[in-house]
Amino acid sequence: MTAQELETLIIAGLPCEHIAIQGDGRHWFATLVSAQFDGLRPVQRHQRVYQTLGARMHNDEVHALSMKLYTPAEWATQQRR
Repeated sequence: MTAQELETLIIAGLPCEHIAIQGDGRHWFATLVSAQFDGLRPVQRHQRVYQTLGARMHNDEVHALSMKLYTPAEWATQQRR
């Protein structure tokens, strides 16, 4: 899997205002900004992304995925720092 393929999969199931993915094909780090995270606890946000990836998380296509997940308002605050 490439970073572009992973990005395409995530965007297909989760509208994102910002997405940045880095990795080596097995270990990934993603920064995602989505209004769909509004009102969700951190674990619920992670579950939302895992739902988007579905079986790919279970069959080892995506071996490891570390994430920073923000609402648009949280992201705006991060950008001002």
